[in-house]
Amino acid sequence: MDANFLIHVNAQLGEGALWCELNKKLYWVDIEGRTFNMFDPIISENKVFPTHKRVGTVVPIDNSNVLLALEDGIATLNLHNGTIQYQIETNIHQDYNRRFNDGKCDPKGRFWVGTLSMDGVREVSSLYCIDRDFVVEEKINGVSISNGIVWSVDELFMYYIDTPTNQIVQYDFDSHSGNITNKKVVIDVPADMGSPDGMTMDEEGMLWVALWDGFGVIRCNPVTGKILQKVNVPAPKVTSCAFGGENLGVLYITTASVEMSNEELEKHPLSGAIFAVDVNVRGLPAKHFAL
Repeated sequence: MDANFLIHVNAQLGEGALWCELNKKLYWVDIEGRTFNMFDPIISENKVFPTHKRVGTVVPIDNSNVLLALEDGIATLNLHNGTIQYQIETNIHQDYNRRFNDGKCDPKGRFWVGTLSMDGVREVSSLYCIDRDFVVEEKINGVSISNGIVWSVDELFMYYIDTPTNQIVQYDFDSHSGNITNKKVVIDVPADMGSPDGMTMDEEGMLWVALWDGFGVIRCNPVTGKILQKVNVPAPKVTSCAFGGENLGVLYITTASVEMSNEELEKHPLSGAIFAVDVNVRGLPAKHFAL
């Protein structure tokens, strides 16, 4: 199955794909381009909001505001005027040049977001949980590149990716308290397929995982550990995916153009574009940050 080219936005590091049901638009970020983007597939318009700093991911709050994981803190952005207001300021860059990266909201509206070292130092980053009062709790430490995260349909499990491990792990999840326990590896991604990056889930409980240096997105069964199918993307650095569109039946895919030579960019000119594909299964609505 092949993904279709949707919009050539020349993203340096497209990431954080999320469909906002409130306004029927695709949210995504360009980390190195330092922008939050809101794409309307009906009129094929991409509205760009400068963030002035690297931005790892985005989650909706309401019709007028989103929550951004900036490189050095967590901030709200007003969709009407682009105003950014920090809610949490940190100094994480002072240790191993870390920054915030991928994240999502859990079923109760808590924001889970991880970090990575921009110097490439392994096992010095973490996954955090941020509640409605912007209280931060470290949930997992010793992380290298914190990436995809989703919760099962029945809210009993959390799935998580630390990219260099090439694994997807499962935790028992207590939706009421937000506690995670009993870590278990459920999927090993073969190294020759690329590295697991962003992740989403469909209504059947299957995981869809973007493959960095893997030219695609794979669908995996977390119960059996099997890789069921692959969506091919004509760009090597596939970063994230999200279900959206009418009835959440379209899989949107972001890609990157960083870390590619001129020869590679000439060979894969759609690197950095956004793609879409109908995969004949519906996704799940994205959770909002609960203020």
